[in-house]
Amino acid sequence: MPIEQNQKAFDNKKYLNLEKKALLKRANKFDQLFLEIGGHLLHDGHASRVLPGYNSKNKLELIKSLNNKTAIFYCVSAKELELNRNWGNTNQKIKNIAIFELKKLIKEINICGVIISRFNNEKKAIDFALNISKLFNIPVYFNNEIKNYPNLKSTFSKSGFDAQPKIKSSKKIIVVTGAGANNGKLFFCLSQIYHQTKIGKNAGYAKIETFPVWDLAVNHPVNLAYMAATADINDKVMIDPYYKKAYGKIVVNYNRDIDAFKVLKKLIKKMSKKNNFMRNYKSPTDMGLNEISKGFNNEKKIINASKKEILNRKKSFEKIGNKLAVKRINKLLEKLIKS
Repeated sequence: MPIEQNQKAFDNKKYLNLEKKALLKRANKFDQLFLEIGGHLLHDGHASRVLPGYNSKNKLELIKSLNNKTAIFYCVSAKELELNRNWGNTNQKIKNIAIFELKKLIKEINICGVIISRFNNEKKAIDFALNISKLFNIPVYFNNEIKNYPNLKSTFSKSGFDAQPKIKSSKKIIVVTGAGANNGKLFFCLSQIYHQTKIGKNAGYAKIETFPVWDLAVNHPVNLAYMAATADINDKVMIDPYYKKAYGKIVVNYNRDIDAFKVLKKLIKKMSKKNNFMRNYKSPTDMGLNEISKGFNNEKKIINASKKEILNRKKSFEKIGNKLAVKRINKLLEKLIKS
């Protein structure tokens, strides 16, 4: 049946139904699931631009649809607070972005606490914590930086996971989000799984990230647009070698997850029981829950939108003078021409 010209390029209802089904299936593998959600809950502008018709609040709608099954924690890096630099391709400081998002999120969902990650007595982090407590009257927890993390000896010493705060919640799904990438979401999840395991609970980890799209090619315009969006931190979409070895199939993931997976497997093995479902993760892609491509209605429109996004990202980085990010995007444009 031909696609109508005025039909949206993305089907939100289909996507959310499939994503919720996958999430609940994974959650049922554990007593408690720690779910890392990448990107912004309030407004995923990148996704709505690249996938015409995509509801920028889809992740928030997904959480809301779970009713009372979730507790939500928000992570901010002490290191980024201390640097006090402009965040990403914006002219905003991370503390201001976090406060803005928390003000909005609290009106929509129940935020159970703010986690300040990689903390080592940074003054700006302490000031931020005091400000959060004053503004929102919600708990603030400090995830202390572990020297030589993720070295196993350091991580499982008395000053490692044992020294991290223990968060108590009876909810089935603990949603962990934050002010963008590199804000300690995974570390928080692992430290809490460690504490849960110590008291005999079968806790686990999974993640939801819209991009990169695991079942599209590395050089698909959607994945190139993701690399353009993260050109400042140099995220790269790559073939997942672990998935290829385990299943004989080619899928993609991004470099940070691929690079970290070998160490993550060791952490999981040491901190979990033999029957824990996380031990079935053979690749970083196995950890993810991403049904996004099944919501595509019109790939041609999506490809055109992705190309436009790459060009706009280049202009944004040119505007703020990030020459290195512009150089990386120029290389992506070369791949776009060849693909």
